[in-house]
Amino acid sequence: MPSLAIDAMSGDHGLRSSLPAAAKAIAEIPLLKLTLLGQKQAILDECQRRSIDPSLFTLIDVPDVIGMDDSPSIALRQKQQSSMWKAIELLRDGEVEGVVSAGNTAALVALSRFLLERSPGIRRPAMCAPLPGDGGDTYMLDLGANVDCKAEELLQFAQMGAALVTCLKGIDSPRVALLNIGEEASKGTDLVREAADLLAAAPGLNYTGFIEGFDLFTHKADVIVCDGFVGNIALKVCEGTASYISRQLKDRFSDSWYGMLSGLFVQPLLKDFKDDINPDEYNGAALLGLSGVVVKSHGSSSKKSFYSAIRHAAKAVDQELPQRIAQKLSLT
Repeated sequence: MPSLAIDAMSGDHGLRSSLPAAAKAIAEIPLLKLTLLGQKQAILDECQRRSIDPSLFTLIDVPDVIGMDDSPSIALRQKQQSSMWKAIELLRDGEVEGVVSAGNTAALVALSRFLLERSPGIRRPAMCAPLPGDGGDTYMLDLGANVDCKAEELLQFAQMGAALVTCLKGIDSPRVALLNIGEEASKGTDLVREAADLLAAAPGLNYTGFIEGFDLFTHKADVIVCDGFVGNIALKVCEGTASYISRQLKDRFSDSWYGMLSGLFVQPLLKDFKDDINPDEYNGAALLGLSGVVVKSHGSSSKKSFYSAIRHAAKAVDQELPQRIAQKLSLT
């Protein structure tokens, strides 16, 4: 019975996306329990406006919210009464099994590192999410938790990503690649080349070399490793490209009678294609390397994308991912 704390007020849309997403999750995920943290009266008002039964959730009245522009230091020193802080406290105290937030990424990482235990030996948690590929999903990390990294930390990201894939897919030796500007050994920054040497020498790690940006969706690797600066840009470029393609296809099949007629014949294929590349379906980056499940949803999450983040968090809780990853890391 997964139990999750929802940071309901955070993100660009706040309750407009988190509340209907939470209601949809309760309706569709068996035995799910959700605790919504935020300004209680605002939650009740939004429930009434949307005809949502507030008794579906446990509501905790929290007066403050961490702004998208607040620095991690402000979040740590001045925002102890915020919905994000209180949600992570519930996880720390064992009152819930996971947290979902669309709030400030830097603050979420800072509070998670401050309030939660890390897996033994892990220096920094990393954000990881799947990308669709030709032969299945590829897991990529870090996606924004750590802008500046050391080579040793990239090695740990690789080990955590490999452990995740083994736990989720049962692959004993997942293929791990480093994102770089070329496949040749001489390419890339000093950091990337140093990390490549560490990954190649790491026992039990199936390191396959460098991978370029245009191979992100070819499933040439099960895990792709990079620092958070590069990973976040790559992810948002992918999502923006997918949205652009969807808009262009829609325009092409609606701007003339010929396009509309053609659209009638290809509509089922287009729907499948749109579903495959829809960023909303893949929303929800797990913060690996912590003692509990913390999932970051996009700041601009829609109802559909926030629901995907809740679904991913519930699945991670069901599969006991933090414990299984920590156990796997202890054996490497």
